[in-house]
Formats: sequence, structure tokens, C-alpha cells
Amino acid sequence: MPLTPRTIIATMQLETERLVLRRPHRGDLDAYAELFADPKVVRYTGGVTKSRAESVLALERMIRHWDDHEVGLFSVVRKEDERVLGRVGFLLWDAESWEHAMMRRLRGRTETEIGWMLARPHWGRGYATEAATAARDWALQELGLRRLISLIQRGNDASVRVACKLGETLEREDLPGRFSAATDLYALTIEAPAR
Repeated sequence: MPLTPRTIIATMQLETERLVLRRPHRGDLDAYAELFADPKVVRYTGGVTKSRAESVLALERMIRHWDDHEVGLFSVVRKEDERVLGRVGFLLWDAESWEHAMMRRLRGRTETEIGWMLARPHWGRGYATEAATAARDWALQELGLRRLISLIQRGNDASVRVACKLGETLEREDLPGRFSAATDLYALTIEAPAR
């Protein structure tokens, strides 16, 4: 069977020294249910925990985002024990309404966000930076993206540090939209090569 771009996207994974980034699947539910039930983990992503049933729906949306857009959030898996630590990857946002593609069909200009969320026991170990760096490099080199953003709630200093390590800088404060708290836009823009 010949490899098509869709086949490659469906089976692809990224590897770092300690991690594998792969498309999420239904077998990841226990890890995501634990992740989304922790108030400290979701504090800066809307602040609302999810039940197991709501986690099922969230996981289905993550899977569908890949199917619909050929890009999405990866499950971050630690190599040594194959444990799902969280997620890192990409969401497409409507640049006018600031709603993302997992919640509505996009119209008009879009922005590609690189984001990360790890379970609390895995904070402070460099996993977010390691995973996000691999995802960023893939997006820039393989997908040919020239711009990535991160939407970060004010006070989320750990995520600001990760964004800065990725090369992002603060571009816009107090983004309008349906955010639950003041949210800033960090961006990395790569200039097109001169011809």
C-alpha cells in the first residue's frame, strides 16, 4: 500500500530522548480523565475540571481534530514506562472570535497554537519543554508553518517560560474573546527565506 500524506499523519510519531509524541487514542482515557479532573492542572485552561464522561468527549474531540485538520494534540508518552504524561501540540483558532476548531468550524483567518498540559506529578522535570520543542520543530520543518502562537493566561509563569524557550515573545496582551481570565498571546514568526 503506498504511503499518502494522510497515512503518514495517521501513523506518525515524534521521539525525543525521553518521550514519544503520538496521536491520542481511546486507550489514553484513564490518563486524560485524571489530567482533566485535577483543578491545579486546568487552572489556566478555563479552570473547570471534567468528569470522566466529559473527558471521553474531550478525547474524542482531540482525535477528531487530527482527522479533520491533519494536525492536533499529541499524547506525550514517557518511553521508560509508556505512561501518558499529558498532551502537547496544536489547536487551530479563529483569529477573529478566538474560538478553536475543536469547538466550532473555522471561518476566515486562523492561527495555529502550540500548547501543552501535563499531569501535576510530571511538572518541573523539563517534559513540557522537551515535548513542545519537538512539536515546534516538526511544525516548522515538516509542515512548513511560519508562525505559531501560545495563548497563556496571566499568572501562568511556567507556561510563559516554556513559550520563551520555544522562541516565542509576548505579542499581544488581553486578547478579546471568551477566555475565563486575562490571556496574552505569545508568538514565534519565522520570516520567509529571501528569493
